[in-house]
Amino acid sequence: MIQIKNSQQIALMREAGRITGEALLVAREHIREGVSTKQLDTLIRQHIEGRGAKPSFLGLYGFPGSACISINDEVIHGIPSDKRILREGDIVKIDVGACYKGFHGDSARTFAVGRVSEEAARLIAATKESFYRGMAAVKAGNRIGDIGYAIDSYVREQGFSAVRKYVGHGVGREVHESPDVPNYGTPGRGPRLCEGMVIAIEPMINQGSFEVRQLSDGWTVKTIDGKLSAHYENTVAVTSDGVINLTEVEIGE
Repeated sequence: MIQIKNSQQIALMREAGRITGEALLVAREHIREGVSTKQLDTLIRQHIEGRGAKPSFLGLYGFPGSACISINDEVIHGIPSDKRILREGDIVKIDVGACYKGFHGDSARTFAVGRVSEEAARLIAATKESFYRGMAAVKAGNRIGDIGYAIDSYVREQGFSAVRKYVGHGVGREVHESPDVPNYGTPGRGPRLCEGMVIAIEPMINQGSFEVRQLSDGWTVKTIDGKLSAHYENTVAVTSDGVINLTEVEIGE
């Protein structure tokens, strides 16, 4: 069942979203060669808890970290580790959630470690743009399929592919709520968007095939062909004033 939020609940989610977005900015400031993904995870947890919130992902379904941190051909759900060290030319995806007064924010970014290849930079930029193409389709009366179609059609034009096995989702008192928000779809199909819906739109875009595989750790998901993947996510609300990006805390970020 899709949970509709009132204005007071959306206001709380705006605070949860602000904390989530700030945590990503903290991580961004520390991304450089030689830093471990565990160090980034610790900084993220410290920021979230310092703002009076709780890391949404810590212990969720048994996940051991406060953030999912995935490198290069890792798509999502990378486990923070002292042994995973960032290197020049890597692209690192950080997915963060914060729970504030019972409501969650959920957001992800892909960051470059130093200088990256031209193709990696193009993938990161296209993934970000695909999110905004999807968000532009969010308005009361439209359908979930309109979002996915906007994302998928754009990334196909760029020569990339949208992951199909993992999707965006509703957000609220739970990190993952109904409805599913795929990064592909048919215009005019799927659940109808209405005021009070809050969803996470999160394009996971691959350089090669959209197919993925899960590693034996039970969490980390990689591209099937070893090519790069990028991730960009925000939590957005459908309101009478239009769509509100709850987790964007810096213009252009």
